Amino acid sequence: MKFNILTLFPEMFSAVTGSILGRAAENGILEFNFINIRDFSTDKHKKVDDYPFGGGQGMVLMADPVFRALEALGKQSHGRMLYMSPRGRILDKEKIMELSGEQEITILCGHYEGIDQRILDHWHMEEVSIGDYILTGGELAAMVLIDTVSRLLPGVLASAEAAMEESVYSGLLEYPQYTKPREYRGMEVPEVLVSGNHRLIRLWKLEEALKLTREARPDLFEEFVMKAEELPKDEQKVLEKILK
Repeated sequence: MKFNILTLFPEMFSAVTGSILGRAAENGILEFNFINIRDFSTDKHKKVDDYPFGGGQGMVLMADPVFRALEALGKQSHGRMLYMSPRGRILDKEKIMELSGEQEITILCGHYEGIDQRILDHWHMEEVSIGDYILTGGELAAMVLIDTVSRLLPGVLASAEAAMEESVYSGLLEYPQYTKPREYRGMEVPEVLVSGNHRLIRLWKLEEALKLTREARPDLFEEFVMKAEELPKDEQKVLEKILK
């Protein structure tokens, strides 16, 4: 998958191109193309914003430098075109799965009070939000999207199972994790985890995940309960125990 990222601060993305995603890029699974919007300003001071028509607070990102930046990508398709925006559709599990099927995604990171609407209209950009709050710019939101989508691609993680077992992808929040030492400052690792009985370990993990999900995300818990008939019989018994 190729990501084209239009931003005023390309240096912020050094965190994205390191670690797991960096290795995926080295292996040819991911490709990152960072475009500095200021490079396409015709102003001698590289200005890219101006006051909004009709008045209002803050500044607005101008259409021209963004148009020039997108046109510089060439006449070929730019893939799925997204604008990170608090008024967009929430980046949920379904949206992430949908985007993971794309071959190329172009992301515009806004700044200031917003961007010229003509950018969205002309380039048919889809607005995407990571939550009901405001950030100082779209870069952090873009990093979240890139990370969540990339980890679903074959070869990015050690296995496909590793991607789908995590937290909400399985329908439940993740169960508690432990590592060595077995006892630390009087706190013991649950006995079942060192028993070697894989069936009991699996059921313990399910029970703990159910407890955590019911407490922290009752909406996910209810969704999981609705699909209870799809569970193996021993897992159904665990669910029944939690429901009682």
